Amino acid sequence: MKQFNSLRDSFKDLSADGVELLIAAATDITLVMDSDGIIRDLSVGDDEMPNDEYDGWMNRPWLETVTVESRPKVEELLKQAGSESATRWRHINHLSSTGTDLPIVYATVRIGNEGKILAIGRNATRIAKLQQRLFLAQQSMEKNYLQSRHLETRYRLLFQVSSEAMLIVDATNLKVLEANPAAERLLGQDKTEIPGQGFTSLFEESDENIVKNLLVEIRTTGHGTQIKAKLAGPQVDCFLSASLFSQTGGYLYLIRVSQMQGHAEQLEAIKKRAQLLMLLESSPDGFVVTGSDGRIIAVNQAFLELTQTASEDRVRGESLDRWFGRSSVDLNVLTANLREHGSVRLFATTLRGEYGANVDVEISGTKVVMNDDEPSFGFMIRDIGIRLVDDSSQTKIGRSRPVSQLTELVGRLPLKDLVQESTNMVERYCIEAALEITGENRTSAAEILGLSRQSLYTKLRRYGIGNPVPESGE
Repeated sequence: MKQFNSLRDSFKDLSADGVELLIAAATDITLVMDSDGIIRDLSVGDDEMPNDEYDGWMNRPWLETVTVESRPKVEELLKQAGSESATRWRHINHLSSTGTDLPIVYATVRIGNEGKILAIGRNATRIAKLQQRLFLAQQSMEKNYLQSRHLETRYRLLFQVSSEAMLIVDATNLKVLEANPAAERLLGQDKTEIPGQGFTSLFEESDENIVKNLLVEIRTTGHGTQIKAKLAGPQVDCFLSASLFSQTGGYLYLIRVSQMQGHAEQLEAIKKRAQLLMLLESSPDGFVVTGSDGRIIAVNQAFLELTQTASEDRVRGESLDRWFGRSSVDLNVLTANLREHGSVRLFATTLRGEYGANVDVEISGTKVVMNDDEPSFGFMIRDIGIRLVDDSSQTKIGRSRPVSQLTELVGRLPLKDLVQESTNMVERYCIEAALEITGENRTSAAEILGLSRQSLYTKLRRYGIGNPVPESGE
């Protein structure tokens, strides 16, 4: 730090007015305080600072004019003001009537023999605005970067999982840059061997000019026709097509290679898969595909109707247990069984719609793992809330105690009594069903049940079913 050589001689003729002009020119705001930090006088030299903010500062502690988080820094500035030099600059936020804090950068120094403290400040509003703009620009760049990364990840995933052989070739030197697993299998080469090879060298010498002409045509016109060529290594006839795209100032070819042998079979297989997807989409039962974490990837229209949801976008990315009647318990049981056994059948639960409708459903599920990735789960959800039952049989069988009534006794009766009650319920149900089947013929009913007529009459009396007295026609 460089100081004045002769401070007294340089400023000996400086009057009080001159001091005021000097301070106003050198600072945006100056506070004069007593030794207790009470503001006794102030000067504002920045026209951009609002004048009405300082009317209430006079004769008030400096601490009361700043925000809570700035008070420790103000206390530190007041404490360090007794040193021989000015304190280091600290960022202080003043309270403002507009609701937006007023940022000022302060340094303090003690003047005179009475212990007065001078706080000189610079308006940091412009710096704060620049920082805010920089922060918003950085956020926008990060958002764009993440979007680009997500797009790149999606297209790279499609490139890797495609069943069709695909290669990326440099348009300048026709060197292969990348090949997907399908291309590696078709060429019979390892993924480390293909990059760097000349693309035309992958084909028979007699077909190299045909391949070059295709690439020149695409480079010149932007599009080209599909050609036939024979691969040099595996000696396989293929269909070849390509497209041109730009990247980092250069041009690349995306080339698709389809094996001619079995090409019709591949198209037929693709058609059948498309039909299967259409059937799942139009199925009356709900169908859901989730990731290993239970979050929804795709659904069909029936699931949207069961959950009372307007569109697939509203459910994609949500956890499936959001619509289960017992929250995460059902999904945890389903996924645990799928991971262990690979499939689940007829799991009963309740599905809760967006508007409060509850539906009894049965769920069957399966697990699929592709390319050593995390497993995906598929669930078929069937509405079992409405069952069509013959009225007469429903009336007669409905006389038995339902299972729901039995489960309500859990906790009220000991297990021994519950077992006896369930046994009685099943026995009565079977007797009523036998009578229903035989048209109330007790002799035939006893034969079906493997009982004597006397035993059947005894049980009829015990359960109060019909008239247990043998009829003359039996």
